[in-house]
Amino acid sequence: MEKFIKYVLATILCTALTATAFSQESDSDHFTIPLSDPSREATVKVNIYKGSITVKGYDGKEIIVDIEYPGNRRPEKLHQADTTGLKRIAVSGVPAFDEDNNTVTIRYNSLSNPAFFTLQVPRHTTLVLNVATHGEIKIEQVHGEMEVNAISGNVTLTDVAGSVVAHAMSGDVNVTLKEIDPGKPMSFSSMSGNIDVSFPEDLKANVSMSSTNGEIYSGFDIKLDSRTGQERSDDSGEEGKFKIKFDATAKGSINGGGPEIQFKTFSGNIYIRKLSQ
Repeated sequence: MEKFIKYVLATILCTALTATAFSQESDSDHFTIPLSDPSREATVKVNIYKGSITVKGYDGKEIIVDIEYPGNRRPEKLHQADTTGLKRIAVSGVPAFDEDNNTVTIRYNSLSNPAFFTLQVPRHTTLVLNVATHGEIKIEQVHGEMEVNAISGNVTLTDVAGSVVAHAMSGDVNVTLKEIDPGKPMSFSSMSGNIDVSFPEDLKANVSMSSTNGEIYSGFDIKLDSRTGQERSDDSGEEGKFKIKFDATAKGSINGGGPEIQFKTFSGNIYIRKLSQ
């Protein structure tokens, strides 16, 4: 009798665990998007309302998209017929894709159901990524112009090359640039988070650094502008007078100067690191 009771209890526990596992299982979608001209560099634009975006560079010529819908059923497909020559119109809650002359645009504007997008793109690709509310952005092993914006989540770029404009409203910005495109300005900013960026040791740049409620650290020798901390102007409207404006911005040059790189956070620290060769 005791063995029977233990068997029943074990069976009930196993059933409960299985039910829990199935209830938490996420649904998913998989898409492959061909480019109009695979020999040319692609531009990929992703705009989602709620969720996350992860982009990985790979040795291929197509855009591969995997989407997970955690805890929710996959949105019903709106068509099953032949769609050759047609473009999907963005509808709330349903992912929309468009490819035009090597520019791929992906949109997902569900207000309630988050979606986790994982993209594989050719290593040389221009990226424009935006998450409107909750979610993070990650990029790995991509070389190109990157513009990323996350309202409430971290921005993490690892082993990338090219130029970066990255903003996190409420999160950290972490970037490792193994190579930069000379002559192109860059910007890293956060309202309430740390900014941590690593550059090649031969970086040449003019830098502007501002942290209202934090500290600034650099692994590079930065030649600071003698006027850092104040600006003079004669636009007060009164002849012979000038205004002095004090701010928390430090300006200077690295290795003789170069394109401008801005670092700005309101509540966080700034770390400018040097990558060893």
